[in-house]
Amino acid sequence: MIDSQDIFTIANAKQFEKIALKVFRFQYENNSVYREFCELLKVEKGSVKNLQQIPFLPIQFFKSHKVVSNCNPIQETFTSSGTTGMITSKHLITDVTLYEESYRKGFSEFYGNIEDYTIIALLPSYLERSGSSLIYMVKDLIELSNNENSGFYLHNHEELLFKLKELNSLDKNIILIGVTYALLDLIEFAKATSFPLRELGNSTIIMETGGMKGKRKEIIREELHEILCEGFGVSSIHSEYGMTELLSQAYSLGNGIFECPNWMNILIRDTEDALYYVATGKTGGLNVIDLANINSCSFIATQDLGKKYPNNSFEVLGRFDNSDIRGCNLMVL
Repeated sequence: MIDSQDIFTIANAKQFEKIALKVFRFQYENNSVYREFCELLKVEKGSVKNLQQIPFLPIQFFKSHKVVSNCNPIQETFTSSGTTGMITSKHLITDVTLYEESYRKGFSEFYGNIEDYTIIALLPSYLERSGSSLIYMVKDLIELSNNENSGFYLHNHEELLFKLKELNSLDKNIILIGVTYALLDLIEFAKATSFPLRELGNSTIIMETGGMKGKRKEIIREELHEILCEGFGVSSIHSEYGMTELLSQAYSLGNGIFECPNWMNILIRDTEDALYYVATGKTGGLNVIDLANINSCSFIATQDLGKKYPNNSFEVLGRFDNSDIRGCNLMVL
C-alpha cells in the first residue's frame, strides 16, 4: 500500500516516477476497470518501466464505469456539470482526506498561508447544483481563511461590489475566484451602475476557473483575459485547472501558463495516435498524472488540447472537436 506522505513529499522527477510506477502497479492490481483497459491494450503490469509506458484511462470512463481502486465505503461522490440530458461524470471518493490534503497543500505551494487572504467565491453554476468538487474545495478554503469577510456570492452583484470596495479600503489581500461567465457578468453590472470596479484591482487576485456553462459564447483565453484585466483593473489573470475526475489542481499565476504541484504532472499525447507522445512545445492531448487520485485512477487522458514547455509548465489551448463542453477551463479555439 502507498502512504499518502510518499505522494505529498515528492521532491524531484526521479522520485515522482518511482512513486508513479508504484501507484500504477497498485491500480492495475486493484482497479478492475483500469486493469481491463490495460489488458485491452495488451499492457502487462511488469512491462511498464517508465511514465511513457503507463496506459492513460480515457476520461469518458468516469461517465460509464465505477472507477475505484478499493472496496472501501464511498464517502463523497463528485459529479461534473452538464446541460440537461447530458451524461455526467461521477468520481467516487473513498478517502476525502486525500482530496483535502491535495488542494490545501497545492494552494499553499502557490499562494502561501490561506489566512493571509480573504476568499470571495463567485460560482453560481456550481452552487446551484450538488456534487461539485470545486464547491467542496472553495468552501473549505473559505473556512480555513478564518476570515469573516470570506464567503460565497450568487447573483447579488451589488453586495459583492461593495464588499470588494470595503476590503480594498482596508488594504486586504483578496482572491476573487469565479466561473468565467459570472466574472464577465460582474464587470457588466459594474459598468451599468457606474461602479468604479477598476479602482479595486490593487490588492485583488482574479482567478477564473473557466467555463461559460452555456451562458455565453466561448472565447479564446487571450481575449477573455484581456477583457477581465480591463474590467477589473489588474495586470494579469490567475487560473485554476482542475476537473471532477482529479483530486489535484494546477494553477496559472498569469498568461495562461500552468504549473503543477509536485505530485501532479502532464504528458502531451499525439492527437492521431494516443499511445505516442509529441515533443515539448508541440500541441497534443493532455494526459494528467494525479498521484493523489490513488483510490481511483491516477492516469487520465483528458479531452483537452495543450502543449508542455521545458520547465514542465503547460498551456491549455482548447478541446477536441467532439468533446462535451464541461469542466474547468473550457477555453475553445
